[in-house]
Amino acid sequence: MHFAAVAYVGESTLEPLRYYHNITANTLVVLEAMATHNVKTLIYSSTCATYGEPEKMPITEETPQFPINPYGKAKKMAEDIILDFSKSRKSDMSVMILRYFNVIGSDPEGRLGEAPPPELREHGRISGACFDAALGIIPGLKVKGTDYETADGTCVRDYIDVTDLVDAHVKALNKAERGKVGIYNVGTGRGRSVKEFVEACKKATGVDIKVDYFPRRPGDYAEVYSNPARINRELNWTAQHTELQESLRVAWTWQKKHRSGYADSGRYIF
Repeated sequence: MHFAAVAYVGESTLEPLRYYHNITANTLVVLEAMATHNVKTLIYSSTCATYGEPEKMPITEETPQFPINPYGKAKKMAEDIILDFSKSRKSDMSVMILRYFNVIGSDPEGRLGEAPPPELREHGRISGACFDAALGIIPGLKVKGTDYETADGTCVRDYIDVTDLVDAHVKALNKAERGKVGIYNVGTGRGRSVKEFVEACKKATGVDIKVDYFPRRPGDYAEVYSNPARINRELNWTAQHTELQESLRVAWTWQKKHRSGYADSGRYIF
């Protein structure tokens, strides 16, 4: 299972070469190592960012891929390399490509949570920024973009709980077949706006988070949500943790106990 990659849209527009190296070039290295050591099964972590900003919603696996930022472009290149290699006579691989939508939440048992390095917090996910604001680490939440063509003017995303994402990987591994490729969207099928997300975070944390509004972030898109019908049908997978406020409550429990991330437990995970 190839999870490792830098994964911040905003940062990718500032450091595109780092993203192409870390995601695309390093995936090529992984495939070369797999070929050398005769490893035949690959579960690849991809992203809905490979679709860019489609004209039609919801997004299916057949939606054309036209990524608009270096992160999405680098992931699509990696997908193309994987698919080309899987078609070669020498590979005989089992390949599953999982295109994640927007991941939130934490391990319900409190063992793991989201803790980006401090220098990446500005580019991080909205959940991390909400929690930093609730903890007083930052003075408030910066919402970038209020003039998108959505119901309330803020971006709409499909938020998938990390626990459901883990389950999708297990089911993908169990269904992987030699010589075949499976490509799946991993999402709930429901879009939520940034304003909805912030209100849910306020309720989950019990903190009236200060919110400031700014111009759009480079490389962002207005609306993205999945059609998970294929993964529902072929892998018998359906998102179970779909209550936004509850996912944030679980994540908040971890954040309160780990204000300094994994440094509080003697470990640091990037």
